[in-house]
Amino acid sequence: MSDKNVWKGRAKRKTISQTLNLRLIEAVEKKGEPERKRAYWNTFHCQRNLVSHNGRVYGRYCKNRCCPLCCSIRKAAIINRYHPVLQTWEAPFFVTLTVRAMRAELLSTWLREFKEVFQKIREKFKKRHQRGKGIKLVGIKSLECNFNPKTRTYNPHFHLIVPNEATAKILIEEWLQSLGRQHALRCAQHTRRVGNLEDDLIEVVKYGSKIFTDPDVKNRSKSKCPPSVYAAALDTIFVAMKPYRIFERFGFNLPQQAKANRKLVLTDGEYEGWDFEIATHDWINPVTGERLAGYQPTAQLQWLLDENVNTDLC
Repeated sequence: MSDKNVWKGRAKRKTISQTLNLRLIEAVEKKGEPERKRAYWNTFHCQRNLVSHNGRVYGRYCKNRCCPLCCSIRKAAIINRYHPVLQTWEAPFFVTLTVRAMRAELLSTWLREFKEVFQKIREKFKKRHQRGKGIKLVGIKSLECNFNPKTRTYNPHFHLIVPNEATAKILIEEWLQSLGRQHALRCAQHTRRVGNLEDDLIEVVKYGSKIFTDPDVKNRSKSKCPPSVYAAALDTIFVAMKPYRIFERFGFNLPQQAKANRKLVLTDGEYEGWDFEIATHDWINPVTGERLAGYQPTAQLQWLLDENVNTDLC
């Protein structure tokens, strides 16, 4: 509880989450698909009510992909587990594999194709390695999808970190060969030596899609327009990605970790309650009126959340 910077960060993500999920609810109602409202309402209430005891704070997590709070916790856990392993790789490379942008109705089909193509590449080189005729493909990868509001198209892609340049080149060549020029261009695939491992690991371990999107994704530096939240497009991405893992490793295992027992049973009088209030962007103690985080959003963020969230169908 004493680390106010941590709680300010959580309060910021909770503020974004509250607005985002209300707009996602509005977007699915416009699409005529109200059954997804339950998941978005669940995320809206994530960490809304907390209890503190002996200087620690406890609450329920929704664990949904549309939740900035849960995603940030998941992201930190993955980084802590994988960073020591990746540090042992002598010359890791960062790789991006992608395809041509597509309309919303093709996104689910192409995400399935993504998975199948990558799996076939892995199996091909696994068999070669077992016969002693090639290297073993090892690495981590994450699935991400961006929305282009200018063309109203979607761009799914993989970000990967692999142990060496040879693996990076194999993945790009096999990817292009499997998909062909009709679907994947060589100039759109990227690879480079990892500079700062922690920064590149953070780049890989993302949420699946950016919440704030620039109005012109190809000319971000020249664009004078502020980013926006495209709620209907985010809902399309969340639905298409639902059957798939966002992050996974391949070709290696992690050291086993002991599971911690975090179950806590409290009786009345042993704890304090905290309720998140949208108006104050903070958790408030209903008895004392004390604020937990002391967070205040910037004028720019407040304006973006109030005025620049788009729920039009995409």
